[in-house]
Amino acid sequence: MRSPRSLPGSTRDCPSNLYRGVNRLSVPFWIWVLTLLLIAGLLAFDFFAHVRKAHAPTLKEATVWSIIYVSLAVLFGVAVTIFGGVEMGTQYFNGWLLEKALSVDNLFVFLVIMGSFAVPRQDQQKALLFGIVFALLTRSGFIALGKAMLEAWSWTFYVFGLILMITAGRMLAPEDGDSGDADNFVIRIAKKYLRTTDHYDGDKLFTIENGRKVLTPMLLVMIAIGGTDLLFALDSVPAVYGVTTNVYLVFTATAFSMMGLRQLYFLIDDLLDRLIYLKYGLTAVLGFIGIKLILHALNENNVPFINGGKHVDVWDIGDIESLVVILTILTVTVVVSLLSRKGLVASAIRSLDRRAHSYLRTEYHNTDEEREALYQEIVAREAGLKKYDARFITEYMESSGLETTLEKVHKMHSDLA
Repeated sequence: MRSPRSLPGSTRDCPSNLYRGVNRLSVPFWIWVLTLLLIAGLLAFDFFAHVRKAHAPTLKEATVWSIIYVSLAVLFGVAVTIFGGVEMGTQYFNGWLLEKALSVDNLFVFLVIMGSFAVPRQDQQKALLFGIVFALLTRSGFIALGKAMLEAWSWTFYVFGLILMITAGRMLAPEDGDSGDADNFVIRIAKKYLRTTDHYDGDKLFTIENGRKVLTPMLLVMIAIGGTDLLFALDSVPAVYGVTTNVYLVFTATAFSMMGLRQLYFLIDDLLDRLIYLKYGLTAVLGFIGIKLILHALNENNVPFINGGKHVDVWDIGDIESLVVILTILTVTVVVSLLSRKGLVASAIRSLDRRAHSYLRTEYHNTDEEREALYQEIVAREAGLKKYDARFITEYMESSGLETTLEKVHKMHSDLA
């Protein structure tokens, strides 16, 4: 791949030369308008056709609409390739694949939040759609901020690269044993100052209690999801800027990666827990992109204290190479996870752990019948662990603290009986 520094008329003294070099693939304003209308239309359709009336999507519904949204994203990429050229098309697919993988990682946290707040399955869709819209808004803000930083300071690429490499390292840190509960500073503050009812009223944010209009726990769920979206945006935006600095491609890759995320949540649900090696795959991808960003920055360097402000002649990783690396890492990660026996055990343990934590949150159960049904499901899943390899069961039980959690569940059930 020919580096931008070798192009005729290159302006190395410009602090944002690398940014302008790639961003030359500009997009007319009217295309921006049409794209925004398309995305807003898809979100509105999703709400009125699926979310407005609370229900738990069937497997068929989730499958069909997941396929439709993935197809729309791919077709959009094909259109970008046809009308914008292979370079733009490759950069879009790089960004979309990366953001899709990171979005699936988000779903793990959403599962924990839903279980922690004991949200009835049929009422989860509104919270999920809110999470998608809020994530899109927060990422749009960070995308705009990233664009401004890239235009103003050449060292921004070094910063983004370091952020991704640090994030990759943090993903390898041991997981918190209390993985089935969602509680952080934002939630604690919200619980302290926002008075909510002890039960849900469908997927409503407000309900009438003792003749007064009060908040429901659904608001806390949305705050938890919103806070999570904000944290994920801090890693997501630098990552996608690592594969393209064309703002239109950054935005559309991010937006289309989130389309269908709600349906995907209901489609793969417990299957998410089987992707035990996904965090290693994402670590490799984020580390790779971090290195790619730093190599780009070195090729276009004008930071005075690095090589005297002169460029450093290093390998510049191209778009096609990036696409191959990202696709290969994610494919291998998913396949190995699904074939792993440990993945089956992890899925069973984590799913049981979430339900156990949900049972302990007695304040969010509407009826005794609902709580009893959840307890019977826990008992059935606990008995089902006997069919798995005892070594893996012991390992995951100890690391998750599930054994202690189950003891609390059985004691609570006995006390309530």
